[in-house]
Amino acid sequence: MTLAVFFGCAFIAFGPSFALFVFTIAKDPLRVIILIAGAFFWLLSLLLSSLVWFIAIKASNSQDHSLQRGLLIFGVFFSVLLQEVFRFAYYRLLRKANEGLAAISDDDSSAISVRQMAYVAGLGFGIMSGAFSMINILSDSLGPGTVGIFGDSQYYFITAALMTLALTLLHTFWGVVFFEGCEKSRWWVIAAVVGLHLLVAGLSLLNPLYEGSLPPVYGIMLLMGVWAFFSSGGSLNSLNALCTRRKAEAESS
Repeated sequence: MTLAVFFGCAFIAFGPSFALFVFTIAKDPLRVIILIAGAFFWLLSLLLSSLVWFIAIKASNSQDHSLQRGLLIFGVFFSVLLQEVFRFAYYRLLRKANEGLAAISDDDSSAISVRQMAYVAGLGFGIMSGAFSMINILSDSLGPGTVGIFGDSQYYFITAALMTLALTLLHTFWGVVFFEGCEKSRWWVIAAVVGLHLLVAGLSLLNPLYEGSLPPVYGIMLLMGVWAFFSSGGSLNSLNALCTRRKAEAESS
């Protein structure tokens, strides 16, 4: 049973991101490098936010539970803000690198567009975020122990996997929208991404009240997915053309 829980939760949490990596990134060495670098930038933000939180914990009264909870909330929101700062820093780095690649190419064009970099960088952020969120939970799912034996929720592992899935995809969508906002100097777009990231982080603090956190998070994920689709150049006409072509291919076969 523990193996079934382990593999089931792992496939739920990382199945979509793994599929995106295999089908859209793995065959292009430049995209792989951008994804790994994006994951590294997320790790740097985690390191700095963890350091600040650790210092705050050590400097406070460990017996004051309300203070400790307040520091936990502070750490969560500070980490979100730091992640977005590092996302902007990574955008600036990629923009400079893209200009350099275009300058040395024969036709003055880069091998990868800014929209493609935004998608790959966002997925890098998401995969690393998901890995740190889920790896210890997956380890615990192998046992020994029984979930909920002391009255806690029996859906802890599955809800953690669903939340990890949502956050991984959200980071991908946020990356696309954030880069688009930076490219066009639409600061309200950047503010919206940061605000929604803070909102999702706040909703996660409602756990183990999963019915209060998961539905809103998935609603935000769907909203961001639509926004990212249009930000990356998608349109209703392109969707209609895709559906028409698929229908024609199905009829011909």
